[in-house]
Amino acid sequence: MIGSDSSQRDTANALIGRDRELQAIRELAGLGTGGGALLVSGDAGVGKTAVLDAVAAAAHAEGARVLRAAGVEFEANCSYSGLNQILFPFQCELENLEVPFRDALRIALGFESGSPPQTLMVSNAVLLLLRTVAAGDPLLLVVDDLPWLDQASAAALGFVARRAAGIGVSFLAASRSGAHTANDCGALPEYRLQPLCEESSARLVAHTSPHLVPSARRRLMTVACGNPLALLELPSALPTTRGPAGDGAPAVLPLSRRLEALFGSRITGLPQPSQRLLLLAALEGVGDLGVLQAASRQTDDGYDLEDLGPAERNQLVSIDEGARRLRFRHPLIRSAVVENSTSSQRRAVHTALAQVLVDQPERRAWHLGEATLEPDESVAVLLEDAARITLRRGDAVGGMRTLIQAADLTPPGAGRSRRLATAAYIGAEATGSLPSAQRLLDDARHTATDSESSLHSAAAAAVLILNSDSDVDTAHTLLVDAIEAGTHGYDCADKALIDALHTLALVCFFGARSELWQPYHRALDKLTPTAPPVLSALAKTFSDPARTGARALQELNALTAQLTEVTDPVQLQRIGSAALYADRLGDVREAQWRLVRMGRDGGPARRHMAGLIHLTLDDYLTGMWDEAAQLAEEGVQLCDTHDYTGFTWYFHYAKALLAAATGEADSADALTGRIIHWATRRKAFGAAHYAHHAAGLAALGRGDFAGAYEHATAISPAGHLASHAPHALWATMDLVEAAMRTNRHTEAAAHAAAMREAGIAGLSSRHALLTQACTALSTSDDDQAIDLFAHALQVPGAQRWTFDYARVQLAHGERLRRIRATTESRTPLAAALSAFQRLGALPWTERAETELRAAGSAKRRPGTVTPHTLTPQELEIARLAASGLTNKQIAERLFLSHRTVGAHLYQIYPKLGITSRNMLRDALES
Repeated sequence: MIGSDSSQRDTANALIGRDRELQAIRELAGLGTGGGALLVSGDAGVGKTAVLDAVAAAAHAEGARVLRAAGVEFEANCSYSGLNQILFPFQCELENLEVPFRDALRIALGFESGSPPQTLMVSNAVLLLLRTVAAGDPLLLVVDDLPWLDQASAAALGFVARRAAGIGVSFLAASRSGAHTANDCGALPEYRLQPLCEESSARLVAHTSPHLVPSARRRLMTVACGNPLALLELPSALPTTRGPAGDGAPAVLPLSRRLEALFGSRITGLPQPSQRLLLLAALEGVGDLGVLQAASRQTDDGYDLEDLGPAERNQLVSIDEGARRLRFRHPLIRSAVVENSTSSQRRAVHTALAQVLVDQPERRAWHLGEATLEPDESVAVLLEDAARITLRRGDAVGGMRTLIQAADLTPPGAGRSRRLATAAYIGAEATGSLPSAQRLLDDARHTATDSESSLHSAAAAAVLILNSDSDVDTAHTLLVDAIEAGTHGYDCADKALIDALHTLALVCFFGARSELWQPYHRALDKLTPTAPPVLSALAKTFSDPARTGARALQELNALTAQLTEVTDPVQLQRIGSAALYADRLGDVREAQWRLVRMGRDGGPARRHMAGLIHLTLDDYLTGMWDEAAQLAEEGVQLCDTHDYTGFTWYFHYAKALLAAATGEADSADALTGRIIHWATRRKAFGAAHYAHHAAGLAALGRGDFAGAYEHATAISPAGHLASHAPHALWATMDLVEAAMRTNRHTEAAAHAAAMREAGIAGLSSRHALLTQACTALSTSDDDQAIDLFAHALQVPGAQRWTFDYARVQLAHGERLRRIRATTESRTPLAAALSAFQRLGALPWTERAETELRAAGSAKRRPGTVTPHTLTPQELEIARLAASGLTNKQIAERLFLSHRTVGAHLYQIYPKLGITSRNMLRDALES
């Protein structure tokens, strides 16, 4: 009987994700409605006992009397032992039964001796006793582990269960699926308890194992498959810090004692041939019956697929005849099979599988690695080749793990050092395993004398330096020395050299000084036969786009045109970086979303981060600020999780930029101050430039034009586009506007002239818009200025840059009003106001409203949107996009290019007062 302490009530409240099941079970068992009977079935560990406990606790709290019993294996042959558990507290009540029933029940329960009573007499006695007990309060009878209940008790309780509703008793039992028979308890109605859904599983893990690293949490969710006991027990085998191979967990997780008791006992009862065949299937991993049959012939044990029969009948595995696949009923059964084997048995199976998988190099290499105990260079070579295949497929964690395995099997020397260094580079540059990368790098340096010349060693060290307290110059020197001292012959096919050059580009970008880029360009000039396309484009757009960016546009066109065929996440990231300062992020959006989705599914953290950076910046430029804020926050959390302190500033910059534009100047100032402090100490002046841009925008928003000028000129002096300071292109209009507002007309004109002379208008429609707008702002001739503003606003594609376009409209309207063309000023001012309101750009909204009032227009209500009319083609594109078609599909249907469709959509969004594709349907309906 359940006691009255509050802990039992807590049981019902503590179950996560079972509310619906608990309610259904209560109703089916007739609790509170006159009685009934129900059998709760489910896989081992699915939570049957916890559900029974929760139902019992809730019933007790509502005033019901609860009687309990549980089947126990060693009592299964002891007749009526189950009834004894239930009825032992009612010895006194037995005296109220009529003599035949009382004596039969007392003998059955062992309270007195005598001739064995008839089963029917005992069953009727139990029924009468329970009806007497139930006459007062409602009665719930709970039996757990029904298959282990002795047969005599099961028969008597089945008799009661069939009549439970008639006597006001609720009977609730639990049994493992497939373990009970129709006669266990009178063929009760059955409720199959399912595993937890993904959301509930995640809540349970977050509540009970909050310190698991993300990769371990994902691994746990995959292996447990919603099994609550597994979700509770398996975390002890998973890391709370990142291990050297990405997640630090074994390929097959070891079971806890409770899990071993549940799952392992089902394995050990099988015949030996069945156990051996299950081990073969567990280590093969795919379940390919052809491979299993072939591998079984390679062993000395003489078993074949016929020996799977007992495992099938015991519901441990199932066979899909059509697909020729074996599937374990639950991943934990696979773990139990492996746990139940010896190391020599596992090595023999790995050897047999390697002999069969000759046409699958990745899998063959892994099995050979698992079967090999001593260093073996031939196996290490196969593993290194397999790691390359894995990396090209985008699995950085798997590639890193395989390289570590290759290094472990490499004889001492340069080969071991090189493989460890490569694994360290992948850990630092891709997977987000910085502590592991540092350990691997230390091991590489200790195992060979030439590790200083290893390009991957230098590249890994450089990434670690960027995320430490050291400065950019240290990382730069380390990389340049390794590149210039290498024996690679500047062969462009040397992957380590290309990886090192990409890392050097990142370091130079952080430093934002022309002298840092000089060794990089010298190395590119020496590459034979020529620099790879991505590296060539990056050299022009990422280093000094004001002077060289336009020369990369043709290369970018070719790179973005083939993005749909690119599967390597490294290439996707690098193409995204090359597109940034050419304002081509819109062309790589889908590719960057692929990186983000891959990262959210457990892919490389560094690729995930890069995708977030590129999408966040494009969202800001194109007015999708809500999404930009969400992605920036995701990026901050990702950096914190993986200790990428050297990249957090990207996302702090994005958050500061949004805060500045929406009028949260204090927040913007705090974030930019943090970035500048971090960057100045490390000579990361590129990061400081980003911060000055956001700080300058915040100053403009609050009317501090002197402060805005100081921040803008901290990036690039007036009249110059600073060499190798690419972010100077993003602050051009800020500098010119601040200069004009502080009576620095000469400086403003000089800066506009520098923009024209550099030809940055050829980079993108945004820079064409800003170049003409800055020239108009700094021009003293009013008529010329008005013409320039008009031409700026007519630049093809300029409307895509929502905030910048609205700022130019505002400046146009302000100039018109100042020359007393008040009527003409209202149109651009109203359009600007509409855009600022949609964006939530409060400081600019207030400026536009002030100008409109001065132009004689009535004050607008907040949120009012200027009406626009879609052209017939825009309306058709909008309808097709709302129906779910992609840009490419729309383009094929309307005989347009997909870029034209994209350009139209970016013009449609502001006209409809929306900021994203998923808002189209509602906007069109309204």
